[in-house]
Amino acid sequence: MDQVNQHGLARIRSNYSRLSEKEKKIADYILQHPKTIIHHTINQIADELEVADSTVFRFCQRVGFKGYQALKIALAAEMATPVTDIHEKIQAGDDVGTVSEKVFRSNMNTLEDTFKVIDQKALHEAVAALIVAEKVEFFGIGGSAIVSIDAYHKFLRSGMQVHANLDAHMQLMAASQLRAKDVAVIISHSGSTKDIMDILHVLRDKNVTIIAITNFAKSTLSKQADILLYTVSDETEFRPEALSSRIAELTLIDALYTNVMLAKGESAQQALQDMRKAIALKRL
Repeated sequence: MDQVNQHGLARIRSNYSRLSEKEKKIADYILQHPKTIIHHTINQIADELEVADSTVFRFCQRVGFKGYQALKIALAAEMATPVTDIHEKIQAGDDVGTVSEKVFRSNMNTLEDTFKVIDQKALHEAVAALIVAEKVEFFGIGGSAIVSIDAYHKFLRSGMQVHANLDAHMQLMAASQLRAKDVAVIISHSGSTKDIMDILHVLRDKNVTIIAITNFAKSTLSKQADILLYTVSDETEFRPEALSSRIAELTLIDALYTNVMLAKGESAQQALQDMRKAIALKRL
């Protein structure tokens, strides 16, 4: 993905919880003074924050850029087309209306930030892989398992051979039965839980194409998946980052499903009509 087109502020917020104390100091400064960074050298920033030049350089790499110059270019592009940060942290004294508004705006912000970091090439590759797959299996542990079931619920309407399990052991068993012509969609915010690593190991041995929907940060899953679709979300006192990201994961699934249905044309529409006819039997 072109680094110039990836927004720096969204990257920093996404990786914030994984930064060291010195790196968080740099992150805080950039988030508060993004325009200042554009006109400062790495030496000036290091002197201002009383850290080593190498610390600033490592920070840039930790948030996904090749170096300080790449971060500056991304911030410059972002400042040229500014986006108002509508996310506000929920306070203990907020009333119901205020809390509700902040939750809605936080979700809107998550979707906006995720849309900014979408790799269009990866999105096209994911759709293409799903269209030709003999079978598609969705994987997710904990909260991500709910998203995997939602994905199964949607793609079942396409006429494709799709499946998902809530139980981690069943997921591992299902992974062992996939073949090279199949596709596995792994949904994992952290991309580094033990269960997901076990599933990933089995899938790699089977040469299964792996599509990962994960947080915009370096993880074992992001390093080993064939196709990467990232989400970006903020963490607050009352809303963990993983919980906030679920809305972005669900939306990415929606985008994949809609594209696949459009590409499959009449066959997908017939499958959808057959399902609607069957479901109609349940209505009074």
